[in-house]
Amino acid sequence: MVMAATHGIRRMAVLGAGQMGSGIAYVAAVHARAHVVLYDKSSAQVTNGLALLHKLLDKDVNKGRITKEQAAEARERIVPLQMDGSGYTPLRDLDMVVEAVSENLSLKQKIFTQLAIDTNPSTILASNTSSISITKLAAAAIPESASAASDAGLQSAGRVVGLHFFNPVPVMKLVELIPGLQTTSDTLSRVEGFARDCGKEVTKSRDVPGFIANALLMPFLNEAIMCLESGVATREDIDKTMRLGTNHPMGPLELADFIGLDTCLAIQQTLHTGTGDTKYRSSILLERMVDAGWLGRKSGRGFYEYPSK
Repeated sequence: MVMAATHGIRRMAVLGAGQMGSGIAYVAAVHARAHVVLYDKSSAQVTNGLALLHKLLDKDVNKGRITKEQAAEARERIVPLQMDGSGYTPLRDLDMVVEAVSENLSLKQKIFTQLAIDTNPSTILASNTSSISITKLAAAAIPESASAASDAGLQSAGRVVGLHFFNPVPVMKLVELIPGLQTTSDTLSRVEGFARDCGKEVTKSRDVPGFIANALLMPFLNEAIMCLESGVATREDIDKTMRLGTNHPMGPLELADFIGLDTCLAIQQTLHTGTGDTKYRSSILLERMVDAGWLGRKSGRGFYEYPSK
C-alpha cells in the first residue's frame, strides 16, 4: 500500500460541484488535507456546493468529529474557480483532477480530451464515473498529434483512472478503483494512496460495465421497479420487504429515488449497451418516469413524493 507521504497528491481540482463533487472536495480537504479547486460550469452550483461544504464542516464540528481549527483549515484549502469557457488551463499545475459530472459518455470524453491538452502530462486524470468505461475515457485523453501506441499517447492515456466514490461521500466508506487498459501501475498506486488518505476503504474492479457495485445493484433496483410496474406489490410493500426481510437499510425504490432515477437509467443503459445482455434491459416504467422529469428526491417526486421544506 502506498503511504500517505508518497502519493504526492497535494493540489487538485474537482470538476462538478454537485452533491458528489462537493463531497469529494470535502473528504480531500478534511482528511487528505489536499488543496482543492472546485469548479462547475454553473456559478450557482459552485455557490451551492460551497454552502454544502460549510454545512458539513459545521456539522462535524458540532458532533466533535473535527475541531474548529481543523474546520477553518479545511475551509482555506477549498477555493472556487471560475473559468472563461476556453479550456482548463487554470488547472495546469495540479497533481490531480477529478471529474464528477453527470453520467454521460460524450460529455466525459470531451472533458478528458480538453484536460489532456490543458494539464501537465504528469497530472492524474480521474473520473468518478459509476459505470462508464475508463478505457474509453483514457483513449479520449490521447492528443490528436499522438497515436495510441506512441510514447506520448501511452503517457497521456496512462494517467487516466476510475475513482468511484459513493453517495453521500463523507459518510460512505468505500471507493472503487478502476484501471483502464492503459492505466499505469504508478497512477493506480498513487490514487489508491490518496483514496485511503481520504479515509476510505478501497476495492479494485476490472474495467467492465458497472464495475462491481452497479453491476450488482442496478439489476436489483430495476427488478424492484419491474415488480411495481407489473403490479406484484405496492411501492411500500416492496421496500418494506427488503428492509425488514433482508435487512437492507433502504428499500430499492427508496434507494433509486435517492440516487436519482435519471442516473439509474443512464447506468442501466450503459450496462445493457456494454454487455448486450437482455438481463440489463431497463424497466419501461423507469424510462417513462425519467421522461416525465420525476427523478426522485432531487426533483421532489419519484416513486415517492418529497415536498419542499
